[in-house]
Formats: sequence, C-alpha cells, structure tokens
Amino acid sequence: MTPIEMFIRAAAIWPEAIAVDVTGKTLSYAQLLARVRAAASALQQIDPAPGSRVGICAYNDLEHLIAFLATFAAGKTWVPLYPRLGRSELPVMAEFTDASIVITLEESRELFESLDTHIVTLGAAGKTSFAALEAAGEGKAPERHFRELDAVHAIKFTGGTTGAPKGVMQPVRAWNTNIATQIHVWGMGAGERTLLAAPMTHGAGTYIMPTLAVGGTLVIADRQRPEQLIEILAAQNIATVFLPPTLIQLMADIPGAGDLSFPGLRNLIYGAGPMQPQAVEKAQGIFGECIATTYGQTEAPQIATALSAEDLAKPELRASVGRETLLTRVAVMDDEGALLPPGEIGEVVIRGDLVMTGYWRQSEKTTETLVDGWLHTGDLGMLNETGCLLLKGRERDVIISGGFNVYPGDVEKILGQHGDVSDCAVFGVPDEKWGEAVHAAVELHRECDAAQLIEHVKASLGPVKAPKKIHVYEALPRNAYGKLQRQDLVDAAVKREEN
Repeated sequence: MTPIEMFIRAAAIWPEAIAVDVTGKTLSYAQLLARVRAAASALQQIDPAPGSRVGICAYNDLEHLIAFLATFAAGKTWVPLYPRLGRSELPVMAEFTDASIVITLEESRELFESLDTHIVTLGAAGKTSFAALEAAGEGKAPERHFRELDAVHAIKFTGGTTGAPKGVMQPVRAWNTNIATQIHVWGMGAGERTLLAAPMTHGAGTYIMPTLAVGGTLVIADRQRPEQLIEILAAQNIATVFLPPTLIQLMADIPGAGDLSFPGLRNLIYGAGPMQPQAVEKAQGIFGECIATTYGQTEAPQIATALSAEDLAKPELRASVGRETLLTRVAVMDDEGALLPPGEIGEVVIRGDLVMTGYWRQSEKTTETLVDGWLHTGDLGMLNETGCLLLKGRERDVIISGGFNVYPGDVEKILGQHGDVSDCAVFGVPDEKWGEAVHAAVELHRECDAAQLIEHVKASLGPVKAPKKIHVYEALPRNAYGKLQRQDLVDAAVKREEN
C-alpha cells in the first residue's frame, strides 16, 4: 500500500464527496481523481522512469495539489521547492536531485531554465502550462508502479544550502506511518474539513494524505493574514488545522477574537517550534480546548510525539510536546549511547518506520545521524514520569556559562511566564569572564524594564541561568517557515558588544 492508493480507494468509496474546497470552488473525489490521473499520465509521457524526481515550486492552490498527487500517481518522487527560499537555493535543489521535471510558478520559471529539466508552468496558458499537461493526459490512466516500502517517496530539504544541500529521503513507509498516526491521534474521519493554510511544501503537507485517505475535505488557503485566517476557522467549519505557534498567537491577539465561535474546531495543532505555556492558555481561551501539539523533524516527519487537546488543557503539561506516538519510539540518550531514565537530560532519539532512510547522496551525514537504528535529532530533551517529552533546545545551543550548562528552554519557560513578555528566545554570547554569557531576546506586550525581567528569572532559576542582558525586538527573526533564527540573535548581540 502506498499513500496515493489510499486516496484512490477513498475515491471509490466516496466518489461524490467533496475532496477539495478552494475559495468556494469544489471538486468531488471522482473529479479530483480524474484530474490527477490525467496529469500523472502526462508526466509519464514526459519521463516514463518510475522513481524519477519531480520538483514542485508553488504556494498553496488547486493546481499545486493536483501536481502533488499526480507525482505520486505517476510513481515518481516529490521534491518540494518553497518559492520564498533564496533564488539561488531553488535551482540547486532541483539540480542536486536530478529532477527530470519541474512544475513551477511563472514568476520562478527563469530560475530553472538553465537546468536539464522539463519545465511546466502553473497558473499560465500555452504549451508548457499545467493546464496543457492535464489536457494531454485527459481520459488516460497512468501506469501503476509498485513501490517498495523503503523506496524514496519524497526528498525534502532541511535548512539552507552551503555546498551540497541536505536532502532528507522520506520512504513510503514513513509516509504510511505518518498517515496512520495522524488519523489515529487526531481522530480524522469522513466529511471533516482540514484547512491547509501553512505551506503544503512543509509540515502542513503531511495532513493532505490522511485527510484524503478517510474521505475528508481539504480546504486550501494561501498566505492569509491572521485576520482572514481566523474568519476562515470560524466560518468554514474547519475541524483540523496545523499552524506555526506565531500565527496562532497573532490570531489570539486580534481585537474581538474572543467574540468569535469555532464549534467545529477539534484540532488546532501547532508545531515547528515551542509555544509558551501562557500563550497556550490564552489561545485556549479564544479557540476553546482544541489546541494540540506535535513534534517531529523532516527526518521523522511531523508526529514522533503528540499531545492531544485534552491533555494540553492540563496546565502541568503545557510545556511538553507530548508522548511518543503509536508506531514510533522516542527516547533520551547520553553521549555514550545509553538510554536515560525520566528526569535526565540528553539527546532526543527516534526509531521506527517514521524515520528517514538517509540523506540524498550524503552517506557520511547519514552514518552520523542514523546510529544502530536510532535517529539522532540534535535536540536536547527530558522525559517526565508519564512519558511526556520536554525539549530543552538544540544540542549546539546549550550555553556553558561559568562552567554550568544552561538550557535555553528552561530559561525561556520562566521568562515567558512574565506578564509583559509575549515571546522570547535565550542564547549564549562569547564572554571573557563567563566563557558564554546568557542573553535573551524578547517581544513585549508593553514596555518593561530589562532589570525586572532578569530578576524574574533569578527568582526562579538563580543568578547563573538568569540573562546578563535583555534585547527587545519588535519581532524575533524567523525564516520563511516561521522557525526562530537563533544565530541571527547571536550575531546581532555580538555586534552590539563590539560597538
């Protein structure tokens, strides 16, 4: 069984059910399947080789969804290319994976024209358009290719590119595991509506196949402002949505947000970064007890651990990213490779069918990351007595100040409890006296004295872990996916120290 076969089976069971809704335009399962088959047939006419790579460079829209599904229906490997990445990165990713076909927005087409690849243009007219591709395969069915469970299903890039990019090979089994786990954890079912608002090239895309496997409806939105997004959640009977924490917080801060009602919303899931416990509580006050969280990596996509809305309603669990999920093992390991008991801090490691097969054409990095069946995440964490995972930061982000280990997550938790702080990040800056000095960057609800924030942390954690300096930001630096850019904070602080 492969993910696309789950969609094909669902289309046979619920042919008239609504599969996708884009700004009021809907396609039934039968209609969506017909368009996917046409596009897949045309892709096979361009390149009949199974497993060849197809790069897709697009934002969320209907043609992107059809291209995504057609890639799998053609037996090919998906290479997501997010348009907001650096213009130099996108062609490197396509070339590095030997993408024989690139499906791209018209605005990005020129980036790929120097490559030895067939280019198809989304949202355009003419012979090279995606509409022409669909027309070329209309009424045809693609040849079905059996894919082994360890066959590469997608190559997704993690981080930027310096030299050779780091492409994660996600196998069929990882996608199957993700699908089964999402359905199990979130209780997804026929007729329920899943909103795709965050980029489908990244975490939000992992919710496409679970929704289509069970007869649900995908509601597609693209780059919505928080004010628009919260209206969609209230008006369109959305059951499940995955969003970065910053976007949830922005919606919760909208004046009048508390006056809206979200009766159908069961799973408002955040990931790709932590959310401060007081921000979780505020969001619960706006949206109801539907806030949930999940933890994974590109190397173990999306849902290695999860915490349901019911559990996240418990104040003592709000700092956690949840327990290991049904088909995945999550543990904490010391530097010698021994698994640690609850209460001890070490590197978070993951094993099971959710884990990647390795990095594309980078065997040395694969060997460093996959050891004795365990994926070494580079994240530091601790399990509590109930099996909940608490993240302490990246291994490389540990601050050694005066000979003591300071974990950014511990300090951020306390700093974030101050009523004037809306978001924060803790990091180390080289220091002659301490080796590294603890610094913090904060976003504030209202003006606040830095000394007061430092004393707030001292009162809970003592002087060693308390920040030596506080840097106030209107908005903490984040990348195109909403992930905190901690190194940018370090670089800015170092520059200030030098001046």
